[in-house]
Amino acid sequence: MTSTANTVIPVEELIAAAHELSVTGRWERASRLLDACATDASDSRARIARAAAQVALEQDWFAGTDTATARIETAEKEFPGGDWDVDFARLRNTYRRLLVVNGTLRLGPDGKDPEALTSLLRGAEALRDGAPDEGRRGWAEMYLGLITDNHFADLAGAPPHYASALRAAESVDDPLLAREALRHLGDHDHDAGDHDLALERWRRATALGAGAGTVPGTLSQQLLLAVLARDSGDEAGARALATEVARWAEAIGAPRLAAQARDFLTGVDPTQPPEQNGS
Repeated sequence: MTSTANTVIPVEELIAAAHELSVTGRWERASRLLDACATDASDSRARIARAAAQVALEQDWFAGTDTATARIETAEKEFPGGDWDVDFARLRNTYRRLLVVNGTLRLGPDGKDPEALTSLLRGAEALRDGAPDEGRRGWAEMYLGLITDNHFADLAGAPPHYASALRAAESVDDPLLAREALRHLGDHDHDAGDHDLALERWRRATALGAGAGTVPGTLSQQLLLAVLARDSGDEAGARALATEVARWAEAIGAPRLAAQARDFLTGVDPTQPPEQNGS
């Protein structure tokens, strides 16, 4: 006969632990931790369901799984009166899903439902305007930039959103948001030919990500540093860095990032949109 020992843990500590596991790329472990918890308190149950949805979003993005939709639906049932964070999780998931057209990553509006894109943009604006604090407003601003950039191909309209997100991140000391904003501002610097400013921003983003413990995020940032090494003529350094990114990404279960690093080794620039046949 076997028995399982139970323990009591504050829900805040539970969710913080799951978040840190997720940030490091231990998504399945974070999900199992949350799923193992039982509570009769409706508020705690709702918060755990919301945290599980957020973990699933991170896993889907880096691991290429499709777990977030069901988790978000479960969280929405726990918040019948609505919840900003759950609504934001829904927006993030919709943003991610709309990036794929016929099984292929598609940047820009071609091949996408214009009404769905407009609804996504309006939803992000509503979340920004209704954000309960500056940090959340900054995250909504970040996604306004991503939507403007990657779904509408408005390359001039996106950077102001990223800059606003960066200011919010710095005001509330959110290194993960600052990393995201710097990463994408650096993309635009690189595209404009300002490699010095791109290097400054990407180095800072890499350090912020590492400090916050995001293993997949730091690896993806190092791949951008490999891009700049290649641009500067240091092909050997670029290939050495990309080789390690591919190795680490594969090891932590981030196949999309591993594939990007391997493609880089064949000459593909990950800062450029993929070739899109028929568009």
